[in-house]
Amino acid sequence: MSSNSHNFTKEFIDNIRAPEKGRRLVIYDTNRPELALRVTEKGTKTFLIIKKHKGESIKITLGRYPIMTVSQARKQTLEVLAELAKGINPNEEKKKLRAETTLEELFKEYMERHSKKQKKSWKYDEKDIPRFFGVWFKKKISSISRRDIQLMHQKITEENGVYQANRMLARIRSMYNKAIEWGWNGTNPASGIKQNKEIKRDRFLLPQEIPDFFKAVEQESNVVTKNYIWISLLTGARRSNVLAMRWDEIDFFLKIWRIPNTKNGEPLNIPLTETTIKLLKEIERTSEWVFPSPTSASGHLEDPKRAWKRILERAGIKNLRIHDIRRTLGSYQAITGASLNIIGKSLGHKSQTATQIYARLTNDPVREAMETATNKMLEYKE
Repeated sequence: MSSNSHNFTKEFIDNIRAPEKGRRLVIYDTNRPELALRVTEKGTKTFLIIKKHKGESIKITLGRYPIMTVSQARKQTLEVLAELAKGINPNEEKKKLRAETTLEELFKEYMERHSKKQKKSWKYDEKDIPRFFGVWFKKKISSISRRDIQLMHQKITEENGVYQANRMLARIRSMYNKAIEWGWNGTNPASGIKQNKEIKRDRFLLPQEIPDFFKAVEQESNVVTKNYIWISLLTGARRSNVLAMRWDEIDFFLKIWRIPNTKNGEPLNIPLTETTIKLLKEIERTSEWVFPSPTSASGHLEDPKRAWKRILERAGIKNLRIHDIRRTLGSYQAITGASLNIIGKSLGHKSQTATQIYARLTNDPVREAMETATNKMLEYKE
């Protein structure tokens, strides 16, 4: 076995030739010395970590190139080195998985090693996976069949809807993929199962629905939820961002709400209309959160579905979801003549083709379009 060092790039690795029969080539990354690339006589290229740990030389396989890219390998190397620093040897974790883990054990490892570190929506994993798959938690992961998952997908579709079923299928598939990545030798039983066909939703509050809806919102006894619905409607922001809205994110002077971390992974400035500013000033500050909740783990409102159900029942409105509130502002902007670029900027949509146009827009025309849409909606209140 021979070894040398080189800065890993796609071009460099693509041009590496397979060694002679019976030999292996090991090359170290000059950018990340612990990272190595092993090339077999058949041309198979595999990333691995080679380093001293507790006085012994250890090798930790990361993944094959080009399925795993150079940047992914370097990132995972840093994560593994962090685990080693804490006394956690990934090789030992792999042995645990090979020894046949239960779905509950996999779920816990999935949450700690992946979901909480990589996903902004990890709380939904923490809540929904036990809810739908808890019945299998005591089972060994190899005993759960493709047929089991197909039947569960069908059951969730019938009882909870097309979208929820697809989300849960994606989650169980991801869990098994991670188990394989972490050393489990089985196959993913969720692979190849077709998702339900999803119809793109375009529902929003119709002009004839607005008077009864506004009246029902004003009659809501839960003041925090009532304020949350109003701010959602007037800003068009994503549900998760509005729920976690903080007072220190609001600039009353510039009339801006700066969301530090959005679904797109980027900060977003949302212009606030005069109506929105007035409402925010009327809300009593009892917490760092604009919509506090003393009963939730996060400290802020998390799931206002009961109040939402009451509001819809009072208004006599059917087939309207909380997320449709976000779509309502954009719809009324379109109705009142705002351009698609302005609508996209006000709602924080990310588009490769429109990024430069978004960058040239200022908040003034965006606020003007939102102001016009807000006033149009409020006309139906009377």
